[in-house]
Amino acid sequence: MLSRLKAAWAWFRAFRRTRPFWGGVWLVAGGWTVLKFSLSSLQLIVSTGFGGIAGYLVGGGMILCGLIPMALPAQRYTFGLIGAVLAVVSLVVSNLGGFLLGMVLGVLGGSMTVGWGVKRPRRRAVEG
Repeated sequence: MLSRLKAAWAWFRAFRRTRPFWGGVWLVAGGWTVLKFSLSSLQLIVSTGFGGIAGYLVGGGMILCGLIPMALPAQRYTFGLIGAVLAVVSLVVSNLGGFLLGMVLGVLGGSMTVGWGVKRPRRRAVEG
């Protein structure tokens, strides 16, 4: 049991270090916050038209922009930028961007995703 836990932790650690993990996590958290504060009855959404559904589209887009770079790290620039833009757009279309919390988390996650770089192996000190 303990060896499986160690192996799972080693896999997760390698996964986390080879992908923009924390940027994706913050983008997903921001998208979830925007979605949470956009929730209302289906009748209200249908009656308001695009203004009612925009919060769902922006929140879902932010979540996707957080998940895609974790699966495809080479796409981090594109989806990090789109996620940050969607976070700023959420300020207008979704209750002040999830009462500013979703917007801040989305901008933080988008910028972390764009700024992420592949971890280089450490150079060992020359013994001599």
